[in-house]
Amino acid sequence: MSNKTKVMVGGVAAAVLLLIVTESLLLTLLVLVGVPTAAYLLLDPSQRRRLRRITRKQLDR
Repeated sequence: MSNKTKVMVGGVAAAVLLLIVTESLLLTLLVLVGVPTAAYLLLDPSQRRRLRRITRKQLDR
């Protein structure tokens, strides 16, 4: 199984679990989008540049 597939399966599992626990679609979407966004914004500018560079390099394959 590729890394992308593992991430997708984990995201779906997290969404289902949050939906069961919170019973609110809006709250589930806010958590699933807000947590990675907050983590990205907490990075230093140099770390953000490095992350973007690595992501682009992997897309060129």
